[in-house]
Amino acid sequence: MQCCNQCKSHMCCLENVPIFAGLSHEEKMEIAEIASSRSFEKGEMIYRTGDKGGTLFVLHMGRAKLFRLNASGKEQVLRLVGPGDFIGELSLFSSLPLTDNAQALESTTMCVLQGERLKDLMSKYPSIAFKVIDELSRRLEKAENRIEDISLSSVTKRVAGALLELSEGKKEILLPMPKGDLASQLGMTQETLSRKLSALEEEGLIKLKGHRRIIIRDKSKLEELGLED
Repeated sequence: MQCCNQCKSHMCCLENVPIFAGLSHEEKMEIAEIASSRSFEKGEMIYRTGDKGGTLFVLHMGRAKLFRLNASGKEQVLRLVGPGDFIGELSLFSSLPLTDNAQALESTTMCVLQGERLKDLMSKYPSIAFKVIDELSRRLEKAENRIEDISLSSVTKRVAGALLELSEGKKEILLPMPKGDLASQLGMTQETLSRKLSALEEEGLIKLKGHRRIIIRDKSKLEELGLED
């Protein structure tokens, strides 16, 4: 893990973060002054359940995943984060330790902001606090929708919906995570996901290419499956 000390070097990390959008250059410089830059190698833990909180991590480059482990050690992927996303925010408003794990999926650079000083800046610039709350509301809604899908939707609907979401309107998908992580996020085993993808391929809806590349061949049919009860 490497850290750097010059605040100007963190400006590029803060430029594309939605919660800081709209702030002037001078205001962003104030935030950069409380930030440090940390680099993580693929597979390295950014933080673990039980670690002391009070820190905001802003992802600058790379990708990371948030996950929890149940009593038997089974992993449940909560979400992936990419450039501009932030994690660890709940610990800013609570004295409790962190409740999830964060792990780098590739070489990743984070801007790390000191929580107490960031809260002082939130008081000075309420727009930051409002944007954090807005983002947390979106995440809560998405989490509730995912719980509903896992509880009420069939495997077929969940997989079809995930493929459509990942495609972002394109015909080719490059999975942003291993299939095991995607399966965990969708509330199924990797074997179940692989069988369903193979079934969709046999039906002519998709084409599997390698471990992570998927071609959508019949989007309209996939959309029908994604809407089924």
